[in-house]
Amino acid sequence: MQKAPPTPKGFRDILPEAAKKRRETINKIADVLESEGFSPIETPTIEFAETLTGKYGEEEKLIYKFKDRGDRDLALRYDLTVPLARFIAANQNLITKGPFRRYQIGQVFRGENPQHGRWREFTQFDFDTVGSDNPEEDAKIIACAQKSVKSLGLPNARVLINDRANFAQTPIDVIRAVDKLHKIGEEGIKEELKTKNMALDEIEESLFKIKNAKPTKNLEEIFSVLKKDYSLKEGQDFMFDPTLARGLDYYTGAIFELKPSSNTKALTIGAGGRYDNLIGMFVYPANGGAGKPIPAVGFSFGIDRLIEAIT
Repeated sequence: MQKAPPTPKGFRDILPEAAKKRRETINKIADVLESEGFSPIETPTIEFAETLTGKYGEEEKLIYKFKDRGDRDLALRYDLTVPLARFIAANQNLITKGPFRRYQIGQVFRGENPQHGRWREFTQFDFDTVGSDNPEEDAKIIACAQKSVKSLGLPNARVLINDRANFAQTPIDVIRAVDKLHKIGEEGIKEELKTKNMALDEIEESLFKIKNAKPTKNLEEIFSVLKKDYSLKEGQDFMFDPTLARGLDYYTGAIFELKPSSNTKALTIGAGGRYDNLIGMFVYPANGGAGKPIPAVGFSFGIDRLIEAIT
């Protein structure tokens, strides 16, 4: 019997039972979001390469790029956030009468080393609010993430929260390294930063400042809304984590990661944050995005990891 051709490394088929579970999970999240005023949109799987480049920092090397028959530089989308920023820049009428809340499900592609919980093609479920810098919108995003996973049977899920403002004077290499703290530990961070030609005393000073940071005024407002308006409990449903960094360069304010339990070393099942400058890069391209900011905050579920956590 002839053996069937394999799929490329990092890509896979989804069998019927698993596909059904994925659809059930997606539908439950969509029901939560639509009840909270979010509307669906869709964007192309392929974008012009210049749309995606210059937005992700060192992660940009993972973008799949290629040329079409017209010799145009194209790319498979790396996430759903940058395409949303491009979409809003092209449809600014959507935010003229108030915040625009959207959700989207789609395949994204990253040329990274496949490992447990990581594929080169995977499904993201994003939801965002565009057009408001009110901390209440950050709280709404966090609360919707919690409401979604509770509907899926994860009552002990916890959101870790920080503010990129806490890293204002921190070198970018340190931020990117600290983002891996729960994976490689503090010693692993030190070893990585030594390869960036940082002195040990400089590394230790940076880590000390990070670990001893306090919630910003912005976070205090968000925490207050989470407790008052959504009845979420600090220390149980959410908590401040000064070491949470989020490696993507476009984040500007509150950042968050969702764990399936109180174990901070567990695989993250969703993450997000505020990115007030990203859309401006498309609205004001001639001057590097400088202009009136178009505020936005959002969250992204990794469907594969989420399903693994609930089964």
